[in-house]
Amino acid sequence: MADNSGMTSTDPGAGLGGLRGAALVDAVERIDPTGPEAHALDVNVLADAVNPRDLGKDDFRRLLAALVRIAERAPAFDLSKVDPVRFANLVAAASRVQLERVVAERALRERVLGEIFDRMGSHIRHERAKNVHAVIHWRLSGGVGDGGYDRYETVISHGACTVSREMREKPKVTITIAPTDFFRLITHQATPAVLFVTGKIKVKGDLAFAAGLIGFFDLPKPS
Repeated sequence: MADNSGMTSTDPGAGLGGLRGAALVDAVERIDPTGPEAHALDVNVLADAVNPRDLGKDDFRRLLAALVRIAERAPAFDLSKVDPVRFANLVAAASRVQLERVVAERALRERVLGEIFDRMGSHIRHERAKNVHAVIHWRLSGGVGDGGYDRYETVISHGACTVSREMREKPKVTITIAPTDFFRLITHQATPAVLFVTGKIKVKGDLAFAAGLIGFFDLPKPS
C-alpha cells in the first residue's frame, strides 16, 4: 500500500510536493477538482516531482488520467500548461511499457498525441522553413481511423506549421509509425534513420525530405 504520510482525508493536496512514486499518483487521484487544493497546485511543480522511473507499469497512465480528469474542472492542470522541457522529460523518462499503457486508453492516447501535434507550430524553425511548403501525413498505428490508424496532417508553409486531423492536401511524404516510437522520435530518444532501418517507421514519398523533417523543428530536449 502506498505511503500517504503527510496527508489527511480532508485535504488530499496536503504534502503533495513531498511525495514520490505511487504515493504521489495516489494523492493526485484523490484530488477533488472542485476543491481549493486543485486550484492552489502548480502543474509544473507537480511535473517536476514526477519521475516515471519511480512508477509502476500502470502508474504513469493513472497519473495522466487523473490530470485530465482534474483539468476538466481546473484548467490550470491541463497538459497544455506543462512547459515543453518538462513535458519532454516526462515522455522521455517513461518506459515503453508505460507509454503503451497510456496509448491503450483511447482518451489518453488522443489527449497526449493531440498535445504533441498542437505544439508543433510553436517549435517550427521559422528561418529554416521560410521557403518551404510541404504537407506531411502521419499515420499512428493502433488507432480507430481508416485502416486502424490515427491520422494527422501537418503543413509546413513559409515558416509556419499548422496541424489538422483531416487530410486536406496531397502529401509530400506519408509517415507510418507506432505512437511509442513517435514519442521516442520527438524526444530525441531515436533518430529517423535508426527507426527506418529497424522497420519501426515507414515512409512513402520523398525519403530525403523525411530524413531531415525533424530538423525543421526546435524540439525541446530532455534535461
